[in-house]
Amino acid sequence: MITRTLGYLIAAILIPGMALAQASAPDINPYVFTTLLFLVGGFLVFWMAAGFAMLEAGFVRSKNVSMQLTKNVSLFGIAAIMYWLIGFNLMYPGDAWTIPGWLGILISPTVLEPVGLASADASLDYASVGSDFFFQLMFCATTASIVSGTLAERIKLWPFLFFVVVLTGLIYPIEASWQWGGGWLSEAGFSDFAGSTLVHAVGGFAALAGAIVLGPRLGKYKNGKVNPMPASNLPLATLGTLILWLGWFGFNGGSQLAAGTVGDITDVSRIFANTNMAAAAGAVTALILTQIVYGKVDLTMVLNGALAGLVSITAEPLAPSLFGALWIGAIGGLIVVVIVPLLDKVGIDDVVGAIPVHLVAGIWGTIIVPVYNSDAAFGTQALGILAIGAFTFLASLLVWLVLKLTLGIRVSEEAEITGLDISELGIEAYPEFSKS
Repeated sequence: MITRTLGYLIAAILIPGMALAQASAPDINPYVFTTLLFLVGGFLVFWMAAGFAMLEAGFVRSKNVSMQLTKNVSLFGIAAIMYWLIGFNLMYPGDAWTIPGWLGILISPTVLEPVGLASADASLDYASVGSDFFFQLMFCATTASIVSGTLAERIKLWPFLFFVVVLTGLIYPIEASWQWGGGWLSEAGFSDFAGSTLVHAVGGFAALAGAIVLGPRLGKYKNGKVNPMPASNLPLATLGTLILWLGWFGFNGGSQLAAGTVGDITDVSRIFANTNMAAAAGAVTALILTQIVYGKVDLTMVLNGALAGLVSITAEPLAPSLFGALWIGAIGGLIVVVIVPLLDKVGIDDVVGAIPVHLVAGIWGTIIVPVYNSDAAFGTQALGILAIGAFTFLASLLVWLVLKLTLGIRVSEEAEITGLDISELGIEAYPEFSKS
């Protein structure tokens, strides 16, 4: 009896103190889990760089494979440096805009938190600067990867990389700041959850400007006919597409930007499911349509159909039902089958189909957002697309023209015929594909 009474007395003394300690302790869960979401999402999106490299290497002819791989590794390195030096704070200026709502902080390198940061010094309602920077960098690099594939097989290496410096350091961060940085488009009510326009269409607009200035590959269009230039390695291109599909779960899921509550993590799972459904619908739509239109299935269209489905759902992967994701992604697949031959008719040579996949499907995905997101409006969505498209296309066109007039952007006819692996890198074509 005495022992029991003593136990009650101790409990009466300790339990209120423990409860008070728990009540006063900060809730670190939002900070920890959102930081983890950014890190996991970031390395999934980084893996998309491997997907782009494989897709492009598989779509070009064997004499240009090493060049595409060199461009993809190099552009990622340049993006990382430029986004640290200029891009991140230009895109996310906080309250320190150079021109409020339009231009962020120029030449302001990213600074990480100190080693061993104490919880009392952390912004516990968000995530670490390191994880945020790492995650957002991957989107910046993705934009440059889109340009690489369109201009393959005839562009010089160094002028292309100079363009990447401008794209990742200035063009992409400026237009993205208008929405994700809290700029004027965000204030207007524009909505682009994970970047159908801010990332994908921007890469497509930059690629379109480059393709116009650069011109088509030798022999692509002759005597009113389109001459096929078969891909060197479709298994590699297929593997690249599947890797991109995988990386997209980080791309869209991480853009929830929070994981510290039941609601947030459930929303991430919803985003994963919708992202996958849109990709599947895009692939199946292209599969069926190419059989109907051409009498045979076209694997390259099926691959790009899946990617177009992914781009289409990226502007709003959370709000739709699974059926909504299906029909949005299916129209992405339709876009590929329609726009690829249309580009050939107007003489725009897009080696990997990046313009239909990223530009046109990106516009489609962005304009359709208000169907499921009641906070968005069709007019505002159109305004955002037009503003971002005009800025990106005109800025890119100016850079391409300056590079053309100064350094020259196109290899010689002899170099193009021989192949860029030899002319630009001094590397022989892979022997197993030497006949392609």
